[in-house]
Amino acid sequence: MTSSYASFLSISNGFVASPPPNSSAFLVPSLKLTARTSNSRNLRNGNSLKSSNNHGFLVKSRNFPSVYARAAAEKTVHDFTVKDIDGKDVSLDKFKGKPLLIVNVASRCGLTSSNYSELSHLYEKYKNQGFEILAFPCNQFGFQEPGSNPEIKQFACTRFKAEFPIFDKVDVNGPSTAPIYKFLKSSAGGFLGDIIKWNFEKFLVDKKGKVVERYPPTTSPFQIEKDIKKLLAA
Repeated sequence: MTSSYASFLSISNGFVASPPPNSSAFLVPSLKLTARTSNSRNLRNGNSLKSSNNHGFLVKSRNFPSVYARAAAEKTVHDFTVKDIDGKDVSLDKFKGKPLLIVNVASRCGLTSSNYSELSHLYEKYKNQGFEILAFPCNQFGFQEPGSNPEIKQFACTRFKAEFPIFDKVDVNGPSTAPIYKFLKSSAGGFLGDIIKWNFEKFLVDKKGKVVERYPPTTSPFQIEKDIKKLLAA
């Protein structure tokens, strides 16, 4: 884990600490945690608070009003259109019937090498079974994705041989949050609520376009493989 990310997630007396002085990380207001001590310990270890759902998967407990939950339930990932890395519109309904792993990526993060390598490996292993990875570059965390779309594409495709779809750079937090990320966050709240915590946070989506799990940035793609296999078999 990078030092900036570790500082970002450090918990003291029930509060989330701000990044260290002079850090260029995306700033998140301090939030009072209401979880019990045991839950806080789980969260610091990267574990989620989970409850059963009808898909046989475990999803994080929701931290948003029921009106948003109902709105999210009426939509799916397939209802959105996004721009790809070349600026072309892509309707996500083209991925109907396929499990998806959606991840916000960055080129200069301490998590970049391991995540891109493992994502590329999983994609190569399962793409012929219908699995897709949708990567959304984001420059909000430590300004670690500063390049242009052509530079991002060249980096991912040349250095890591990434063949999965890469999309236009987006905001995942704040007033300019991309609609697809508003939906993802409303479908599965993290322990900071709707806030994406850092680069390489991941959402697993089933064949019907519903979010079934959300993973923190420190969860490696290889740790998600068993959940991917369950969705492929469903």
